Amino acid sequence: MLLVPAHLSALFSSTHTISVPTSSFDAHTPDPPFSPSLHPQHASLSALYRLPSARTVLLRVTHDSRVLQLISLSAEVPPLRFDFPAPLLPAPALLVWQNSELHILAVTITGSLYRIILPVSNDHPLWHPNRHSSREYVIQNMPSHADALVQVHGTHSVAISLPNGSLLRLDAEHLADDDLWKETRFSPHSFLSSFTSLLPTRHGGPQGSSDIISMASYPPPTDIGHTWTLSRDRTLRLWTARGGCVAEKTLPAVAPGKPVTTVSGSHPNAVKPSVLLPPESQKLLSVFSLPDMPVLHVLAFIPTESSSTHGGFFQLFNASDDALRLINFFEASESSAHCLLQDFVMVGTTLYTLWDKQGQSMVEQTAVSVTEKGRMATAWASATYAQESELTPSYLDELLLSRGSLADKFFEAIMRPGIFSPLTLQTAIDQYTDVCRSLPPPYPPQLLTTYTTVGEQIAAVVGCTVTLTRDPNTGAPQHDKYWNALKRDWEGFIARCRELERSARWPLVIGPGDSKDGILVVERERVASLVEEDDPLELHRRLSISSPLEPQHALLEILWMLRTKIGPRSMLTLENRLIDIVQQETAFPYADIIQDQADHMDFHGQLDEGLSNWITGGLQGVGEITDAVQFVLEIIYGLDSVVKSEEDDVVGLPPLSSELARALTASYVTVSVHARYDLCLSLVTLLFFLSESLSQWSQALLAEIFVVFRGTAMLRHVVRQPAGDSVAPSPLTDVASTAPDEDVIAKMRNMHVSAGRTGFRPTYALVHRLVAQYGGEASDVLGSAHNFLDATGLLQSVSPAHATRPEVLFCERLRLLGYREAAREILAWLPRTPGVTYVLGRLWLDEGRYDDAAAVMESLAGSFGPDSALSTEDQQALAAVLPGAELFNSEFDFYLHAAGLFRTSSVTSHEVVFSQLALSVAPSGSDTASLWHGVIKSLTDLGLFEDAYTTLVATPYDRLKRECISHLVYRMCEEHAVERLMAFNFANFADEVEDALSFKARNADPRVRPFYSRILYTWYVSRGDYRNAALTMYQRARKLAAVIREPSNFVNLAELQLEAYVVGMNALELTDQKNAWIVMPVTVEAEHEPRKRRKLSKHIPEGRYALGKRDAEVVELADIQFEYALLSARLELIRKDPTLLSAGESFLTPHSIVLRLAQANRFNTAIATARSLNVDMSELFGYLAGQCLRLSRNPEAVIGEDTSDWLLTDKVSSWPGTAADRGWRYLRQSLERHDGPGTDYRYTKVTLEIILESDRLSPPPPWLIHSLETQHPEWLIRTCLRYEVLESALEHTLSLMRRSDARLAQEQPRTASATWLPYTLIDQVLLAAESQDDLSARGQGLSKELRGEIVNRIKRVQKYSQAAR
Repeated sequence: MLLVPAHLSALFSSTHTISVPTSSFDAHTPDPPFSPSLHPQHASLSALYRLPSARTVLLRVTHDSRVLQLISLSAEVPPLRFDFPAPLLPAPALLVWQNSELHILAVTITGSLYRIILPVSNDHPLWHPNRHSSREYVIQNMPSHADALVQVHGTHSVAISLPNGSLLRLDAEHLADDDLWKETRFSPHSFLSSFTSLLPTRHGGPQGSSDIISMASYPPPTDIGHTWTLSRDRTLRLWTARGGCVAEKTLPAVAPGKPVTTVSGSHPNAVKPSVLLPPESQKLLSVFSLPDMPVLHVLAFIPTESSSTHGGFFQLFNASDDALRLINFFEASESSAHCLLQDFVMVGTTLYTLWDKQGQSMVEQTAVSVTEKGRMATAWASATYAQESELTPSYLDELLLSRGSLADKFFEAIMRPGIFSPLTLQTAIDQYTDVCRSLPPPYPPQLLTTYTTVGEQIAAVVGCTVTLTRDPNTGAPQHDKYWNALKRDWEGFIARCRELERSARWPLVIGPGDSKDGILVVERERVASLVEEDDPLELHRRLSISSPLEPQHALLEILWMLRTKIGPRSMLTLENRLIDIVQQETAFPYADIIQDQADHMDFHGQLDEGLSNWITGGLQGVGEITDAVQFVLEIIYGLDSVVKSEEDDVVGLPPLSSELARALTASYVTVSVHARYDLCLSLVTLLFFLSESLSQWSQALLAEIFVVFRGTAMLRHVVRQPAGDSVAPSPLTDVASTAPDEDVIAKMRNMHVSAGRTGFRPTYALVHRLVAQYGGEASDVLGSAHNFLDATGLLQSVSPAHATRPEVLFCERLRLLGYREAAREILAWLPRTPGVTYVLGRLWLDEGRYDDAAAVMESLAGSFGPDSALSTEDQQALAAVLPGAELFNSEFDFYLHAAGLFRTSSVTSHEVVFSQLALSVAPSGSDTASLWHGVIKSLTDLGLFEDAYTTLVATPYDRLKRECISHLVYRMCEEHAVERLMAFNFANFADEVEDALSFKARNADPRVRPFYSRILYTWYVSRGDYRNAALTMYQRARKLAAVIREPSNFVNLAELQLEAYVVGMNALELTDQKNAWIVMPVTVEAEHEPRKRRKLSKHIPEGRYALGKRDAEVVELADIQFEYALLSARLELIRKDPTLLSAGESFLTPHSIVLRLAQANRFNTAIATARSLNVDMSELFGYLAGQCLRLSRNPEAVIGEDTSDWLLTDKVSSWPGTAADRGWRYLRQSLERHDGPGTDYRYTKVTLEIILESDRLSPPPPWLIHSLETQHPEWLIRTCLRYEVLESALEHTLSLMRRSDARLAQEQPRTASATWLPYTLIDQVLLAAESQDDLSARGQGLSKELRGEIVNRIKRVQKYSQAAR
């Protein structure tokens, strides 16, 4: 028999604690101080209950007896935790009421009896965390804080032990909202006191001798209300519900017939009885009845701690008729010597005992006869846990013999499933962290970091306080001291874990579980099942304890002796060589390989001569060595016969019913695999010993040995892995002095060891998850484990050169579950068959090694199609891991599948490769349009535009070409590959390119890259289409103008708009200037239209409604130049005065722009803008004249203003004279340049008017008067009259007369009398002079002179007229 364990903290997550309310004022007691010997979450008391619904429930009392926890071992329901206000007395009970409720009855040390009611259902779930109620009854006759025992008879009856052996019985007649209990107190001498008082006694018993230390009653449900108690003085009493103590019997201190020690050393088997039993409560009584015998029996155990032969003895009593009659007695086994009995239970006629053997559980069983009298002969069968490697310092030193870092090895050792529980690891690292934080700061950063898993925390924190020191004399780093200190730190942490785990494995209770679980053993933090051993486990156990084997197993004894005598270092070397042999593809016979390896490691030289001779002699006594080896092999890979149907290979085996069943099966698989591996390793060690004679062996037998070793090694690797994806560590750049153990931290990222400090979530081993996946439920744990091992197929292979279908499926299942490192390690053991190669490719694909995955996948193409040369076994293995579990019909189908895999992983580069390969082998007549489309699109997305263009040209589908052109064009534009785009020819598809770019240019935001309008412009220019190029940029300018909404982006967008205008004008300049225009579709005019457009007729002929007919507008080069100039002026103005944007004046009219420029003294810009925009400059020159007048009067005021655009230009500043002189000269040149007959000299006229308005008395500049006298003398005269400057009017009139006379004298026309002079104006001048009373003398003289000139002119005209006749 064997015990297989499962940690509770690894199976059941911690749940919210439910506080039990109390109505008593003093019911709450302060929390007791923390006991270092018992962790709060370790159970101090446990009990197993088998419900009528065939479900097993575990009751645990934790947290210093304050928390009661219920765990369903059969149903998938969350555990329940009840927090009581005071510690509980032993022992609370769980009862079933009318198959509809579960009742928890518990008594606290403060004297409160609690009843917690849980409604239950036969269907899942068993209970609901939020559906419960509780009641409290305060016991009146019970002393507070007394050490008492509680025995629950049923839902209506409770017995409580009192001091001095009294018994308090509580009975409830019926259940109501408030329980009403009847209290009855019984004395131990209530019935027999009248008889015992008549008997003489020597002396009274010692104090406390009558205290009850064990109580028992018939298991509920029952109507038997009796109670049996055992006191410290070994008095067994029977208590009835009404009569109290009705029978008692004093039990002997030693087994009948055993000598009692009186003098030390008087007898070797003598026992020295103790006066009293220990005061602690113990399980010493059990009440039972056999199914076919309705007789009550009481089984009492009396410990004999001083015995060296056994731990105590049992006495069986007949308890019928309210009496105690001894039937027989029997002693415990010799193995129980110096052990402590924790619990025992009768299951049928079999007695199961649970012993504490040096802190570990030991179960013994024997058949009990209720009819045999006197001493009963017993045959005890013992069961313990399978031998496991304890992490002692010597074992840790052996771990360091292998390759790898110290931290990595130690970390892997403590994380192996079953070594330490998650609770132990979490508690140990918390204690370790607290100790490190007790040191003076500063603290290493690892102590201040929050970690997601306990494994990650351990890998980071342990050893973080160890630093690399340097020699004070030489400054050399002291690596030896560093590694020694780090080793001691890890050893200290492991010792802490071992101490916690030792406490967690303290046995508590034994009882029957489900039919599949068998007998269950409950420890403080573990649950174990008593199961049968398979052959490898039994032989391994017997070999480990040097127990003699049967003759047919003689070879095993020789193998074990050989292995144990070699030594750990040599065995490690041999094991590494074996692994290298199996994992490599060999081309030589195994006999030659083994002999070569044995010679290299000098195997025979490491054995002493006596051992070699003994082994040789032993082998001679075995007989035919090959037959014996074959027999050992059958033991190693042998499994119990498993009956499977054909459907099992398809749908799998039935799943295991509960999480505990899966955990126990996984635990059994683990110990069985370790035993098989050790036996197989011993067998292979024999091959090295016989290396010189292996050439005579059958090569098939050697191959079978190695394939069995491969299977056991693969299973051993799996069962040693915790659940979680162990990711390969990344290369570290830090030196060893910083954190040498950081290489294992990356492995813990997905290892679910702990969910936090407040609780745990289930943390399963990898084999546990595989058991859950494979299923394989059987009638017991052994059958389930063998079903799993058979389903994996790792022990069923016959040749190391092949990978069977189950082996390939096993690797694929690991990959699908996400355990990539484990899958990679298992795949390394298998040959590269097509099935293995496919799984490896999928694994590399999952890990992101896409190049390796692509190479592997491409190599598999030859495995498909009619020309495939795969064997039937390889075909089956490969088909099992393919979609649909079927082989592909051709390479084409496989390439499509591979392309789909890379597409799913978003690896476009390799998706393209496999798609192209599929196209290369596509069957004729198949529709490959989607493939072509995918290749073109993928190449485009990868930026391989030349390849995409080549593929686009090569595709036979014209429709597909047109569809893909736009995507290629857009992607090249987005990737700024415009130059490469322009280099493509796009033969016969240039229109599609233009359409695609035109669509984007019209609809895309012109502010966002890529600028499709610029790209389209480049396209047109590269093909000499300058008109469309100009149209594109003009449309861009229009779109930019339309998106100017916010003042903040006006300047940037205006600059882009100006750039578009300039580029468009340049392109239009390259066209024939006679046809320098573009055609624009007519749209709704914008709000701020820069120029007026022709109005469209409201009458639209019906012919215009035809397709392709739309209104158009002709935009000439001058129109673009106008818009450019207007925008440039606006931008220039806004740059000088940004407040115009906030004032909403960014769209000023041309006239306003010129005026504002003039007001800003930017006369050069204003004049240029006015000329470009064809704006009248009258006001401009008027303002300029005013500035000149200001310069003449107050030069300092004008110089203080911004005159950079006229007075301070390079040209003007080089002129001589004062600022006023330069200003008047600037005005004169500007008038000469921009005023003339085309403008009718109106700018000169405005200038004169401004001067006259400012000061009539001062004479205007002579150059100004001269110009007007020459061109517009009449306007000049009228202006003088208007401003009442009569002298000037007279002068200008005289000047006009004289010039006319001079011309008359030169020309002498025939009709001189017909020559014209403004006589009316002259008359007005004369009349004005005559009417002026204060006319100056000069004015009067000029008036006379004018009159004389008139008279003379008349005479000359008459003379010329007469002469002409």
